Amino acid sequence: MNDATHDPELRSWVKTANAPQADFPIQNLPFGVFRRAAGEGGRAGVAIGDRVLDLHRASELGLLGSDQALLSACRAPRLNELMALGPSAWSALRRRLSQLLRGDAPGEPRTAEALVAMADVELLLPAQIGDYTDFYCSLHHAINVGSIFRPDNPLMPNYKHLPVGYHGRASSLVVSGTPVRRPSGQTRSGDAPPSFGPSRSLDYELELGFFVGPGNRLGTTIPLARAAEHIFGYCLVNDWSARDVQRWEYQPLGPFLGKSFATTVSPWVVTGAALEPFRVPAWERAAGDPPPLPYLDHDADRQRGGVDLNLEVYLSTAAMRAAGQAAVRLSRSNARQLYWTPAQMLAHHASNGCNLRPGDLIASGTVSGPEKGSRGCLLELTGRGSEPLELPGGERRTFLEDGDEVILRGYCAGPGCARIGFGECRGVVLPARAD
Repeated sequence: MNDATHDPELRSWVKTANAPQADFPIQNLPFGVFRRAAGEGGRAGVAIGDRVLDLHRASELGLLGSDQALLSACRAPRLNELMALGPSAWSALRRRLSQLLRGDAPGEPRTAEALVAMADVELLLPAQIGDYTDFYCSLHHAINVGSIFRPDNPLMPNYKHLPVGYHGRASSLVVSGTPVRRPSGQTRSGDAPPSFGPSRSLDYELELGFFVGPGNRLGTTIPLARAAEHIFGYCLVNDWSARDVQRWEYQPLGPFLGKSFATTVSPWVVTGAALEPFRVPAWERAAGDPPPLPYLDHDADRQRGGVDLNLEVYLSTAAMRAAGQAAVRLSRSNARQLYWTPAQMLAHHASNGCNLRPGDLIASGTVSGPEKGSRGCLLELTGRGSEPLELPGGERRTFLEDGDEVILRGYCAGPGCARIGFGECRGVVLPARAD
């Protein structure tokens, strides 16, 4: 719950953290991994304004206390070890970091020795991600897409009974800023024989991701009442999709090559603690919707299982960048519109005894709202290409073209609360390989 680290009046001696629209004020303190030069190992860090607090260096300076397990985690090249420690350790570290970075901190000069400019570092994937699971938890997205392919029956019978998901490809997860090459695959048009070549229907998907904390042993479960204790923090995810490849291959086993070529992850992990002021009730089910089965229902999750998180998609074409034009916003939605909460996704995932491990990534599926301007992918926005988007400068888009850059942004804001930003999740589309 809220504590002194959430005080909206709190200010940092890192001046850039105090700007009204700063993504990383002292109330946020998201974790990530960085390196100063190519070839170096990763180092755990915390974003504060336009700086990164090097946790390895901070531990060497004696700034982080004497808990050996926590110090070891802060010196690790990825965040998995920290994720495994659980909520008590996470809370203790958050409190200590807030004390070190607040405006009246007595040890400012020593702490400053552990700061590095964000512009001078390369951000890496935050964790060694062993497994990646993608869900399908936005009701509006499911109805919109279902209406395109199954107008008479948009939702499958299971949708309102369980969080639908599939096992994604962890090896092709990339950090924000990594270019994404247009994939080739097998497609089929009408009754013509299938052919192989570059995807002509490349799309993005705006998603909320979260990293597993301690996890569970194989054969055990995670009750919904304890699920939040196993969520370390949240990030933005762009689950790129080759719609034409996916359409031909997905039955009967679901997504495969149309998804596995790349998934982009934002570098900063916003902790569950940072989002406490923005917890909201879970989706209110309509009259006639089936109630969740007991293992997917808990009073605390009903009351505070959602997150009031604004999510935005921007597009910058090669022509726009050449003309000096700013990226254009394509849509804006909110994570509170998810039909299933993150805790329900996690509890369902482990309900059969599947072991979730520290650093595993789980994503929500495309987050869309009820209006056209809140649709989280081009498949929805353009009605499968039937309603092209009109862009500045006269360009049009049905799906992504080479040179297009997709930028996802997320932030929480509200009365009496400090703004909590997620930074960006971006990637530019490269042409398909010629061979």
